[in-house]
Amino acid sequence: MKQGIGKGKTGMEVILAKPRGFCAGVKRAITIVREALDQHGPPVYVLHEIVHNRHVIQELAEKGAVFVESLEDIPSGSVTIFSAHGVSLAIEKMADKLGLQTIDATCPLVSRVHRRVVRLNKIGYDVLVLGHKGHPEVEGTCGHAAGAAHVVSDPAEVSNLQVADPHRVGYVTQTTLSLDDTRELLQAIRHRFPDISEPERTDICYATTNRQNAVRELSTQVDLVLVVGSRNSSNSNRLREAAEHRGVKAYLIDQADEIDPNWLDGVRTIGLTAGASAPEVLVKDVIARLQSCGADVIREMAGEDENVVFAVNPGD
Repeated sequence: MKQGIGKGKTGMEVILAKPRGFCAGVKRAITIVREALDQHGPPVYVLHEIVHNRHVIQELAEKGAVFVESLEDIPSGSVTIFSAHGVSLAIEKMADKLGLQTIDATCPLVSRVHRRVVRLNKIGYDVLVLGHKGHPEVEGTCGHAAGAAHVVSDPAEVSNLQVADPHRVGYVTQTTLSLDDTRELLQAIRHRFPDISEPERTDICYATTNRQNAVRELSTQVDLVLVVGSRNSSNSNRLREAAEHRGVKAYLIDQADEIDPNWLDGVRTIGLTAGASAPEVLVKDVIARLQSCGADVIREMAGEDENVVFAVNPGD
């Protein structure tokens, strides 16, 4: 039987979540930036962070990518990439007006949400956008609406929604939401709008769902969960919440040196995962850090491999 573990003691086990880390949309977006740098040479400008991970941003910046928050900060004629989170139609039109050479790295699953917003508005429906106010993906989605669009973040907001016709309402979802939070929110929406038009399948992306399900399973086996991901990564935050919802202490860390050895006092088994925008090298660094703190068993949980690949160029 394993002994309780404190700082510097042995007998601690680390279980790696499967799947974890980069999703197909993130891989595609990063590849687009790298290929643009290879083809056009630096600088290549990127509107907002290409993905929400500061280590990825730093690596690409060192290669010549310049990340900006406004199109006005980009010299006319420059190669400009839209991030994986997507942008509004107004941004697309402004980029054209400014004479920028644009490349769209929007995740195809986010683009699918945009198309549904357009279809719903076209037939006279109000659209409820389930997501976090101010998140780049949510702003980009609302920016594709040709009619009414309402961002809904909390079940308490549903009762006060003002729509043109309660029988002509549909919804879309931010792709990185928590399944737990969405379930409660949808209960409130279906109660208020019994005729709500729902997507044929959830807008929450396969990678978000798979990673959250893995953490739920992991939480039944461990004393502590560590999530590798940046603070502004929505899907990484949702992974931490998924563990906490199941009564397991969880921390979101950007890198290995953020681990406080005091977290490990009394811990025998640690679950380790990574958000969809966090590279595997950071997971390896965390493993090394945990080994220096006494972890002597490292194993990966059972799980299916993800084989989804998104073409970098339309028509590929």
